[in-house]
Amino acid sequence: MAAPHAEPLTFLLVRYAGVVVLMLALAAVARAPWPSWRQAGHIAVAGIGIQAGYLGGVWVAVAEGMPASVTALVVNLQPVLTALVGWVAGERMGPRRATGLVLGFVGVALVVSEKLTTSGVTTLTLLLSGGALLAITAGTLYQKRFCPEFDLRTGQVVQFVAALVVTAPFALAFEPMRIDWTPEVIGALLWSVLVLTGGGISLLFVMLRRGAASQVTTYFYLVPAITAVLAFVMFGERPGWVAVAGMAVTVVGVALAARSQTRATSTGRLSAA
Repeated sequence: MAAPHAEPLTFLLVRYAGVVVLMLALAAVARAPWPSWRQAGHIAVAGIGIQAGYLGGVWVAVAEGMPASVTALVVNLQPVLTALVGWVAGERMGPRRATGLVLGFVGVALVVSEKLTTSGVTTLTLLLSGGALLAITAGTLYQKRFCPEFDLRTGQVVQFVAALVVTAPFALAFEPMRIDWTPEVIGALLWSVLVLTGGGISLLFVMLRRGAASQVTTYFYLVPAITAVLAFVMFGERPGWVAVAGMAVTVVGVALAARSQTRATSTGRLSAA
C-alpha cells in the first residue's frame, strides 16, 4: 500500500519515530522500568539487526525491483539458518525437526511459486535481501543470548531509536525523502506502528523469552501464507491451488518443527530435574 507513495527508508524512519512516540507514551503511563546502560546497549544492537537491517534490506530490495515473492523466499531461509547456527552451537537437531524445517520451506516456495520471476533480481537486490536475512538472524540470536528479558515498552524505545539513528544517514544520502500523504500511506503507517510493531514485534519478543530462537523463527514460515490470505481479502488476489497446497504443507512443517523443539525442551528440563 505504501510503496507507490513513499521512499522505503523514509517511510521506515516515520514508522520508527511513530513506534518511539507510542512506546514512550505507554511507558510513561505505566511508569515502566528502563534498562541499565549495559542492557540498553545489548537491546540496541539486537534492534539494529531485527529492525534496521532486516526491514531496511527488504524494503529497499523491493523498491529496487526485486519481486516480493523472491524476497520472501530469500528471507524465509531464516528458520533454516537459525537452526543450523543452533546445531553448530550444540543444539539438538532431530529428524522430526529437520523434516519440519524442510517441509516449511517447501511450503513457502509453493506459496510464492506462482509469482516467482527473475525480473528485478540483480546482484544489488540479492545482496540487500541476503543482508536482511543475515541481519534478522543475527539480531534474533543476539537478543536471545544477551537480552531476552526487558520491558517491552522501554526496550522497544531503545531498539527503534537505534534503528532510526542507523537508518537516517542512508535515507538522507540515497533518497529524496518523499512521502505522499495519501490515505494508503496513512493506513499502512498506522498498521505498521500499531499492529506490526505494537502487536507482532511485541509477541515475537515474548516468544523469544519463553522458547529457543530456532523454535520461534520457525513461525516465520507462515508469513507468506498469511500474506497471500491478506492479499486475497484486501486486493482480491486469488491464490491458485498450488499456493493453497503450499499453505497446507507450511502448516504441517511448522507444526512438526515447533512440536519437536517443544518436546526436546521439555525432555531437557526433566533430565536436568
